[in-house]
Amino acid sequence: MTSSFNGLGVNLSNLYRLSNAQTRSISPENFTGEKGKGGMATEGTGAIHARGLGQGWKISPSIRIEPGETRVLGEIHGQGAIQQIWLTTANLRWRDLILRIYWDDNEHPSVECPVGDFFCSGWNQFAQVSSLAVCVNPGRAFNCYWEMPFRKSARITIENRDPDDFGIIYYQINYALTDVPEDAAYFHAQFRRTNPLPFKEDYTIVDGIKGRGHYVGTYMAWGVNNAGWWGEGEIKFFMDGDREYPTICGTGTEDYFCGAYNFDGGVVDDTMESRYREFTSPYSGLPQVLRPDGTYRSQQRFGMYRWHLNDPIRFESDLRVTIQALGWRTEKKDRRYLPLQDDIASVAFWYQAEPAAPFPQLPDRDYLEII
Repeated sequence: MTSSFNGLGVNLSNLYRLSNAQTRSISPENFTGEKGKGGMATEGTGAIHARGLGQGWKISPSIRIEPGETRVLGEIHGQGAIQQIWLTTANLRWRDLILRIYWDDNEHPSVECPVGDFFCSGWNQFAQVSSLAVCVNPGRAFNCYWEMPFRKSARITIENRDPDDFGIIYYQINYALTDVPEDAAYFHAQFRRTNPLPFKEDYTIVDGIKGRGHYVGTYMAWGVNNAGWWGEGEIKFFMDGDREYPTICGTGTEDYFCGAYNFDGGVVDDTMESRYREFTSPYSGLPQVLRPDGTYRSQQRFGMYRWHLNDPIRFESDLRVTIQALGWRTEKKDRRYLPLQDDIASVAFWYQAEPAAPFPQLPDRDYLEII
């Protein structure tokens, strides 16, 4: 006899199945997600535009966050899972907006990340992202489809770090209230930045993960401070007691992000112009390539993602992930790697059995700032 379907893990193979899960949605038009409570606002950011129309006519489509304020976007009680988040903002400095998510009344967030980096947009500039986990659509519409189960509660907040400007946020959080299986792990996302990377040091994407779980993705915003190719470095996954040497070691930065030969079609085909080529696909992409403009935009910058959706990296007790920053020296007779001192930021995405211990303190606004 087939067991009942709890409505989680929906895909094309089980989309036909009925479920007792209850679909709910939180937005500025229904802050609690309660049944039959949407569109009831009598005041909000759209009230002046809906004057004369009355209740139910787009009174509260967004929220305003004052400088230095943290607002709760949504709070959910009971068992279930967040299944999709859509968010957009009028603010142009996306690292001034910090997204945090807390599971099961935990005082420490399991997600802590600037909004842009969480949605694969670390350079404050729109670029189309068409992946299974994250989509960024015109104009600057941020979407994520990570399924995020919880057993007691979920709380989503956003902080506005801009000292001079209020934030305008439009958002929708779609979720299911349903039974959560015993083996369901908690979603985590952690942001880091090192600028510049010290000479001959590996960049740490994440460390200090303890317990059982699986790593599911990486986003990197990489600012290059040298001329020449910058992506010879290897990514390494140290798991379950690994110390000096990892269990998993990649072959190069663009290889890990599912590209090859410098992301440059002209390297292997002399009929093509030699240049970096943006791409976005279900599991990996290089959606952002910011090129110098000959005046004030002087450095090359790159945004890359790699999702381990079909190949999660499973660990039993601990995990640490690092990547090298390597270019090439200019001597052609004695070709050698050049350790780089680049501006590197990242978001690590993973699931683990328990909500994580406290993350390292997020750097202040000045350290995170990009121009």
